Amino acid sequence: MEIENIEFTYKNGKKKVLDNISFKIEEGKITTLIGANGCGKSTLFNVLTKNLKPQKGKVLLYGENIEKIPLKKFASKVAIVHQYNTAPNDITAEKLISYGRIAHNGFYKRNCDEDEKCIKFAIDITGISDFAKSPISQLSGGQRQRVWIAMALAQNTKYLFLDEPTTYLDIKYQIEILQLVRKLNKEYGITIIMVLHDINQSIAYSDCIIAMKDGKITANGNQDKVITKELLREVYDVNLSVEEIENKKFVLAV
Repeated sequence: MEIENIEFTYKNGKKKVLDNISFKIEEGKITTLIGANGCGKSTLFNVLTKNLKPQKGKVLLYGENIEKIPLKKFASKVAIVHQYNTAPNDITAEKLISYGRIAHNGFYKRNCDEDEKCIKFAIDITGISDFAKSPISQLSGGQRQRVWIAMALAQNTKYLFLDEPTTYLDIKYQIEILQLVRKLNKEYGITIIMVLHDINQSIAYSDCIIAMKDGKITANGNQDKVITKELLREVYDVNLSVEEIENKKFVLAV
């Protein structure tokens, strides 16, 4: 996926939310967007996932402008888990996951063997077999997040977008979700693009980190290039200590 000269300004505002954004997402890698609130990363996420249309520039998927790709076809290539998700309280986890196949079949076609295979894979890989028959209203926050990810996986795409997948979760569930993300990438070759607030989690679970400020990309690369005291001061406007322990970087935020 290639992003070329993206600009976006909300109609009621004069300030550009995204200002001449260009970069390339490497296939088979985990790319994470970081930055302070209001830096433009959520807007960029929505542009990359066809939820917002930029006034200038284009996003290319396999060389094709995503604006010209029909939504159903796009959903057969790219799966998305948004930060906020809703569903009827009485729907079971398994039923919700099966909706991931709509991108391939529409609403009314009965599931075939391939569909059932994809649904089973999604349930197994996310570890939700024990509560697959349970209504989502009975699930914890971490369990529900796994269900939403499983529904995305049932689409059987090579791209998975995650908007702040660990928000509002206890640390145990945060780690479980991020370990699942890494497994999907390393073992199944799924290209992951996600937004994270926690800098240390970004370091631990990303191949590439894109730091943003004021609608622009401040740095783009691996942790050695992006995670420095100077750059974090520029991006977050605060002094943070960056330490290295056993060849791993850690940001001290206290």
